[in-house]
Amino acid sequence: MIDHISIPTEAGTFDAIASGPEDGRPVLLLHGFPEAAIEWEHQVAVLGVNGFRAVAPDQRGYSPGVRPEQASEYTVTHLVGDVIAMADSLGWDTFDLVGHDWGGAVAWWTAIEHPERLRTLTVFSTPHPAALKVALQSDEDQAMRSQYMRDWRERSTEKRMLDNNAQAIKQMFEWRIRPSHVEEYVQRLSEPGALTAALNWYRAGKPHGAADKVGVRTMYVWSTEDVAFGSVAAFETEKWCTGPYRFEMVEDVSHWIPEEIPEAASSLILENLG
Repeated sequence: MIDHISIPTEAGTFDAIASGPEDGRPVLLLHGFPEAAIEWEHQVAVLGVNGFRAVAPDQRGYSPGVRPEQASEYTVTHLVGDVIAMADSLGWDTFDLVGHDWGGAVAWWTAIEHPERLRTLTVFSTPHPAALKVALQSDEDQAMRSQYMRDWRERSTEKRMLDNNAQAIKQMFEWRIRPSHVEEYVQRLSEPGALTAALNWYRAGKPHGAADKVGVRTMYVWSTEDVAFGSVAAFETEKWCTGPYRFEMVEDVSHWIPEEIPEAASSLILENLG
């Protein structure tokens, strides 16, 4: 059973999906671009059945109730602040954090800045931010893979992505995930202001300060067919984790791990929570 809930914060009200007993051990799951909370439908349901209280929000810009217009309101500081504000609203002093893609980046920064709030960290696809920086500076392949991050800051991006019935957005998923989810993502991002809000994550600028090492118990899951993140950043990530660390490499899977192999992704999360 999956419920649709609202999470009120000072920034606005976040929409979310949730499962499991209210007094279950809390797990927050953060989606990536161009997705939404339903990315985690399988994982939320599995965690709920296993007695956890799993909540996956539509993050800043994706929830209509938290959709500021200025790109400056989508910095990592704002996004991490949202995580803590949602946890506070849910009454969670400590919680387990899971992230993928941009949600993975936010998860890393939350672990860096608020380690006392986290029991465990599980990240799919996105390497530790310092590991990515090393790769961008030393690996030409990673620099090429990351060019899209700069390209998407252009103001023509919205039109290009939504042209021809949002064909560009659909192609991002490489026909690897459920068509019904792709259609819902396109529908959501076609709402007035929604795609601009999502792209503002890329336009907000770099985080202030350097990314420190993470001491929280961490699992990082990287797939060999990931088009956005290469092996240099993936293998470098271990150097930035000082607590118990587990690296999982999955073969022949694309960037969209939680949706392409939902059962395996759910099992990995449960193992790290264990």
